[in-house]
Amino acid sequence: MKILRLLVFITLTASLLSACNYLTKREPGIGKAVDWSDLPNWKSDDVRQAYLGIQAQCPRMTKKSDAWEPICNAVATLETPTEGQVREFLQRYFIPHRIYGQYGKLEGLITGYYEPILNGSLTKTERYAHPIYAPPEDMLTIELADLYPDLKGMRLRGRLEGDKVVPFHSREIIDGEERPLAGKEIVWVDDPYGSFFLQIQGSGRVRLADNTMMGVNYADQNGHPYFAIGKKLVEMQEVAMEDISLFTIRQWLEDNPTRADEVLNSNPSYVFFHLREDNNEGPRGSLNVPLTPERSLAVDKRVIPLGTPVWLDTTLPDGTAYQRLMVAQDTGGAISGPVRADVFFGTGERAELLAGEMKQKGRMYALLPVEK
Repeated sequence: MKILRLLVFITLTASLLSACNYLTKREPGIGKAVDWSDLPNWKSDDVRQAYLGIQAQCPRMTKKSDAWEPICNAVATLETPTEGQVREFLQRYFIPHRIYGQYGKLEGLITGYYEPILNGSLTKTERYAHPIYAPPEDMLTIELADLYPDLKGMRLRGRLEGDKVVPFHSREIIDGEERPLAGKEIVWVDDPYGSFFLQIQGSGRVRLADNTMMGVNYADQNGHPYFAIGKKLVEMQEVAMEDISLFTIRQWLEDNPTRADEVLNSNPSYVFFHLREDNNEGPRGSLNVPLTPERSLAVDKRVIPLGTPVWLDTTLPDGTAYQRLMVAQDTGGAISGPVRADVFFGTGERAELLAGEMKQKGRMYALLPVEK
């Protein structure tokens, strides 16, 4: 009987260990190659729209990676390709790979962002009293990756205080009574929460009194970690988790002006901007190429290299299937982890509506260059 019990124990233990190995053996990130037929509705998308983004990034990608040289040489020969030619090009020069989350999880969170339009002035007035700042000259960029590889990719920003380097000012200090960045304003807006939401989106346009449009793009960040104020509102039991969106957050701020700073300051991260050189051009992402509406994707570049084409399998907020070729051309403070992405929806009411409501489950496939 003892021997039988021992055998049962050994068998159960082996089964449990085997199950644990099954759950943990799949490393999160880009996995092994899959067939093109494994991409849901791969042939249903007009891939020419994403091809324009690939074309635009080629000058940068050939400098970043030798693997992109034959790809971009082929791009140069396809001036106005048909949908079939683009698909053939992609299947020749790329191989799809499934992206996995923790414990082999396939689904992750897909959100959206857009380019807001604010009303502003180049000078401060009673109406235009809320600043958008350029990067401070006294903010230091600290590079420690050579000594501490684990810090690679982290935003390390500081300032001198006497003979010590200390963290740069948080949101609470920057927007507080002291206003340490006074004089670094590039434009003033009339929306008390406009600057905050502009920082979340990373770029936007400001309409001046004469209807001139000024484009502002992300320039730098204060080094503090990003914290979603929607999470703060849920923790405060002010908004239910299932109801959190750009619109419910803004409505709460407008309804609770005396408590708004408490919530806003829970996100210590602060973004600085510069004026766009060409106001007819769209915003540029972290890859420094113009973003293409509904074809550019913000990702965690520690997992997915910038410039990588990505097949996205998700839905829109109304449940409509959203399966299309995207290009990883941007990053974001809230975008962290393997199966996590932010769709750039563009400018205008539709873009705002989609970006504001988008919080869908989705799957992702990275298209990596064929190894020669």
